[in-house]
Amino acid sequence: MTASEPILAGFYPDPSICRVGDTYYLVSSSFEYLPGIPIHVSTDLVTWTLVGNALTRESQIAEHRGYPSAGIFAPTIRHHNGTFWIIGTNVNDIPLGRGHFLIHTSDPAGPWSDPVHIAGAIGIDPDIVWDDDDSAHVTWCSLNPEQPGIQSAPIDTTTGALFAPPRQLWQGSGLAFPEGPHLYRIADWWYLVLAEGGTERGHAATIARARTLDGPFEAAPHNPFLTHRSLAHPVQNTGHADLIELADGTWAAVHLGVRPRGQTPGFHVNGRESFLVGIDWIDGWPVVDETRFTVPPVDRSFADHFAGSDLHPRWLGVGRFPASFTRPRTGGGLLIDAEAGEGRALIAARATDLVWTASAQFTAEAGTGRFLLLIDDRNWYGLTYDGTTVEATLAVGPIEHSVGRHDIPAGVVPTLRISAIPAPVLPHGVSLEPDLIELAVIVEGAERVFGAFDGRYLSTEVTGGFTGRVFGVQALTGQIELREIHYAPTAESASTA
Repeated sequence: MTASEPILAGFYPDPSICRVGDTYYLVSSSFEYLPGIPIHVSTDLVTWTLVGNALTRESQIAEHRGYPSAGIFAPTIRHHNGTFWIIGTNVNDIPLGRGHFLIHTSDPAGPWSDPVHIAGAIGIDPDIVWDDDDSAHVTWCSLNPEQPGIQSAPIDTTTGALFAPPRQLWQGSGLAFPEGPHLYRIADWWYLVLAEGGTERGHAATIARARTLDGPFEAAPHNPFLTHRSLAHPVQNTGHADLIELADGTWAAVHLGVRPRGQTPGFHVNGRESFLVGIDWIDGWPVVDETRFTVPPVDRSFADHFAGSDLHPRWLGVGRFPASFTRPRTGGGLLIDAEAGEGRALIAARATDLVWTASAQFTAEAGTGRFLLLIDDRNWYGLTYDGTTVEATLAVGPIEHSVGRHDIPAGVVPTLRISAIPAPVLPHGVSLEPDLIELAVIVEGAERVFGAFDGRYLSTEVTGGFTGRVFGVQALTGQIELREIHYAPTAESASTA
């Protein structure tokens, strides 16, 4: 099925899209990772390039502690009168009484402005749209118990002040958790798209319309217009859609989904990814065409020797910017300092393929480091190197367990390897696990494999949360010098048990 390949693989959830001329721009949720809000660009909707991140400096985020699956939720990107706008939520601000934030730029690759906060709009998943009078309106899923449901209000984009009290719009089709609103002015109608059913297997996209923002909003007769719930489809949890009119006048939608594997209930490991479908308008309502676009295979391999002064935008920190604990080395390499500030000194990138291998080299003469694969701070598999020994460790919730050690000769820098490999297929054709995670160390051409371990414990179905796997190198004590990280997809094949 052509709709089975994501346009953005790895955890790039809650996609939002806009178009300027023949070029499309897409943003995603980034949660606890910084820099925040990755920005991808495309001219054909199926091949995308990461050009930067919107949140790249401390002045844009006042409160961001790196709590798992907290941080930045569901941004919306729009273009209006020559300016790009992103509206989003930092959920760490909510206890402080701060609403959504609004940033802008003339160049989506950045830099983006410092934020304007929207007083009186406490909630998640904000959207911004301009009406026929050029007035901006913000719409969001309210967390204010005195103003429940989907709220909307006109806004001063300069100050963040609301020009009128929030008003309720449509409250959804009756499924759980109506959220993720996107409001559009199309022809003579206002259309409101929602995510409903929760972001798990019941996820769906629904739509309603009204002649004016005062309503009432009329639900589409065929809601939900996008869902894979109760279907035997390789992509599940589909929802949180954003509609886009293409340069040729046709329409499409981006949406999130997951690719679960293994025995029931299925386990997805790379997080919620971004997918693309065609849209036809029939009797004034959107109808999904999942066969319209063919997403080509993408080689997402890379080798980074950290030779430049600027990090590639793929590199992330947990609750802090990598620049706060790293420093480029003359001639290449990256110094990672565990003592530089508060928080984890971890530089990481998203895992984007179903089967892959990654390797890292770092010296540990003045500290201890770890090459690891994690889904959150309590669930990870890793290889720790202290200059003399490599130790393989599995962390599942409160339990950390060593599964092997290997001594390293003096003067030798080992290569640490982590691979996601296919799980064995049982005689009845089912794999118990989504994959296996293999941990290994290579010393002077000889490889020691510590084992291949159940990938279920690094899946969202086990750990919970909204993100996916990332891999990277962390300084645990002192300073380490990161020489290189390699990542490449591998052939997907499974053995028969």
